[in-house]
Amino acid sequence: MPFLKHPRATEPVWHEWDRKAQKRGLRHTVYAVNGDQYTGEWLDNLKHGKGIQVWKSNGAVYSGDWKFGKRDGYGSYSIPDPKTKEYKKVYVGWWKNDKKYGYGMMFYPSGERYEGDWSGGLRSGWGRMYYQDRSIYEGQWLKDQPNGQGVLRLPNENRYEGGWKDGKKHGPGKFFYLDRGQLFEGIWAADIPKCGIMIDFGRDEAPAPTQYPIPKV
Repeated sequence: MPFLKHPRATEPVWHEWDRKAQKRGLRHTVYAVNGDQYTGEWLDNLKHGKGIQVWKSNGAVYSGDWKFGKRDGYGSYSIPDPKTKEYKKVYVGWWKNDKKYGYGMMFYPSGERYEGDWSGGLRSGWGRMYYQDRSIYEGQWLKDQPNGQGVLRLPNENRYEGGWKDGKKHGPGKFFYLDRGQLFEGIWAADIPKCGIMIDFGRDEAPAPTQYPIPKV
């Protein structure tokens, strides 16, 4: 009897196309339907490893670590200046689950700057904030507000040391009026001193001391 050869089963073409479409490892630039583009590493069709993402809507760029499609690890986020078109860093630091997490530096459009801890995209932990009026707050934060113990230094060198709650002076604290050589120590509530004592403090070195010293009790 003649020997019959059975034709080898051919794999559907779409199987090969599907394999080629799978993104894994280092890839060249991949463009999304909305115009966004990503250049970097992939794992199971998700951005994973080192990569650079460019958003078409505002020209923003993220360069850093990715984990299963989200910013996770260390990276920087920048946006172009509307006038000069030069890129300016907005945030440099650590990320987790696509949000700022851990230590990082944030640069605000007004010129203000924050250096410190983040959680869930908000300032939380210990950090230092440089304000536009040249005031500096250093201390504890919670959900984007000074909360806990901290020090606020004003441009005239006066400062407050003590408790904070929801961004306001709250609890025991000291306010050093170094410009006039006095110190107020007391209890605060929602930025208002409720009770305390005022004493002379460094009055001889103060640039504008009060006319008369506070009498001793």
